[in-house]
Amino acid sequence: MPQSDFAEQQQALSRFNRRRLAPGLGEATVEDEEAMLQTERAFLARGRAEVAPWLVSVPEQPAAFVSWFERLKEIGPGQGDPLFPWLAEQASYPQMRWFLEQEVAGEAGFDDLVAMTQVKMPVRAKLEMARNYWDEMGRGDAKGMHGPMLERLARHFGIAPAIASTVPESLALGNMMMALAWNRCFAFQSVGALGVIEMTASGRAGYVVKGLNRLGVPKKQSHYFSLHAVLDVKHSEAWNREVLAPLVKEDPRRAKAVAEGALLRLWCGEQCFRRYREKFGLAPIPRQRTH
Repeated sequence: MPQSDFAEQQQALSRFNRRRLAPGLGEATVEDEEAMLQTERAFLARGRAEVAPWLVSVPEQPAAFVSWFERLKEIGPGQGDPLFPWLAEQASYPQMRWFLEQEVAGEAGFDDLVAMTQVKMPVRAKLEMARNYWDEMGRGDAKGMHGPMLERLARHFGIAPAIASTVPESLALGNMMMALAWNRCFAFQSVGALGVIEMTASGRAGYVVKGLNRLGVPKKQSHYFSLHAVLDVKHSEAWNREVLAPLVKEDPRRAKAVAEGALLRLWCGEQCFRRYREKFGLAPIPRQRTH
């Protein structure tokens, strides 16, 4: 797909997601819903085709599947990208600000995604998702809510993200997560996508924290990333144990769906990192082979 068409697609999907998620008063607010759902399906189909080679040998036994899943942290798309050490060690203040603007704009809201995904899930998985959600909500304390923490960092940098000023790869990241969580036919893909975020985000967050500290950003404003550098490790262990393994044990067919969702999230992330490196003039890296 030409870059201009991709940008138009993702901008349209982002506007659509804003409208369909907005609380309403009983009146329809999405006039072009069917056309946008077709656009969303086309985007999903493209992503599924991209990650399909990774799904050939996904194991269906719970322990083996969790081991396979955990290996994605090392070999999955976008992992070990040199962008993040560069952010930690070399990025200037304006470069860090641009990076954060893209990240904030592509943030779909982990709390809302978990809330949508857990609907009608088996009890054990549902309970772990509830614990995860409660952490995202600051355990009932508004000051501890993760979303507002990120907003405080954005305000510190004077960031007011807008669809028009966001690269389409970043928009695609949020659009993919919303497509999986919103459509119940992709509920187990959403489980995988959320799980792989928890598993892979801590390392990247640690690099961002180092960069923010180097640039003199107050720790109160950088707390979102410092928190996720630690908390996501615990969340990932619990997610893999309490969500992934039980779901696959109950129905081995879910393994491939969970794996597909994880790979879709990683694939979108990989596209983002590549676009960010292009923006910063960093050397390209070879396209990763599938496993």
